[in-house]
Amino acid sequence: MSSAPRPLASLSRRGFLSATGAAFFSRARLSQDNEHRDLVPRIGFLIQQFERQGDHRTATAVDRASADWLRHEVERAGFAAMLEPFSLSRVDPIAVSVSSGDRTIAGVPLFDAAFTDAAGIDGRLAALGTDREIGLVASAPNQAAAGALGAARRANRHQAIVCVTKGLRPGLCPSNADFFLKPFGPPVVQVPDVDEPWLADLARRGAALRVIAHVARTPATAVNVTTKIAGQDSSLPPLVVMTPRSGWYSCASERGGGIVCWLELMRTLKTSRPVRDIVFVASSGHELGHLGINAFVDARPGIIKASAAWMHLGANIGAAVEPGNTVQSSDDRSEAILVKAMSEADLPVDRRVPRGTVPGGEAEVIHRGGGRYVSIIGRSALFHNPDDRGAGAVDPDVIARFIDALTNVARAFARA
Repeated sequence: MSSAPRPLASLSRRGFLSATGAAFFSRARLSQDNEHRDLVPRIGFLIQQFERQGDHRTATAVDRASADWLRHEVERAGFAAMLEPFSLSRVDPIAVSVSSGDRTIAGVPLFDAAFTDAAGIDGRLAALGTDREIGLVASAPNQAAAGALGAARRANRHQAIVCVTKGLRPGLCPSNADFFLKPFGPPVVQVPDVDEPWLADLARRGAALRVIAHVARTPATAVNVTTKIAGQDSSLPPLVVMTPRSGWYSCASERGGGIVCWLELMRTLKTSRPVRDIVFVASSGHELGHLGINAFVDARPGIIKASAAWMHLGANIGAAVEPGNTVQSSDDRSEAILVKAMSEADLPVDRRVPRGTVPGGEAEVIHRGGGRYVSIIGRSALFHNPDDRGAGAVDPDVIARFIDALTNVARAFARA
């Protein structure tokens, strides 16, 4: 027969502390479980809202509507959000295609190359490096300034180039325009890999091809979304948390995970006031040579080196289709903080970028400016693919673990 529980007054001090401590941790664990239960569906809902906005190309109507949505989400989290504008000459494709005989393929121009007029360029198609007017090449996304394609653009021997995009899944997977402000080389039209056999046959025969990369240039304004958690001592160097919010197509996995982590870090960090300010920026202009983060930095001279650290929440965080994680960092100590936090959250590190290597994404701006940074970039088979959308593109449970890890990283930097 079990004994009745002792009244509180009869408990020893140690027993009292044990009982109340157990109750406290039980409540804390329950609260944490409830938060996680709320967080996972919120992650899925936010990414669904983001992707359904449409094509997130910089300075388009969708891009501006997306900025307004994100500002609203920041305000719902309890912060005052700002939209910081920057100007650019937007590229608006009018007619972009390659055609031969009665077959025409729609394409996407390379935004940091030359363009054609409405009539396009007629010539014979062959592999790069020949004396034919139009060159044919295949390239993975974001390799347009490297390898054979980059060399051919710099040599400028062809009047035009046709680039078959080679993503990890079939589709037209465009490259970013890293040299948007300094375009070079002949017009380049990017086309889906499913059309490669037909184009390869034309190139073998030296067949006639017409390339059209006709665009309009429109003066436009894009915006960065910014906010701040005020620290106990605003004279201390701030921590900056940045994520890009623009790109090709719906960007569910490419941009969604980073944006959700960016928002959720605000919620987790506001509960305990940090020692220093934490500045948040979600930048447009990602696919155009990182225009947005450059505008953010230019408006704050000296901020790169004057910041305690920068956290870059890059592409494909929590992607579900052939995922993988790459860590980039300015120094061993910062990398160790990120890797430890990821390990504790059961997140693998598949690759570490060697120290001193120019990193990918917006972290490149901080690297070149001599700042301290950590950066996480994921992998996805849907990278730059029109099918980067739908519930299967991301794993909300993994994103929730990233939020835990990145919160710990931010706390470490904020108190350092």
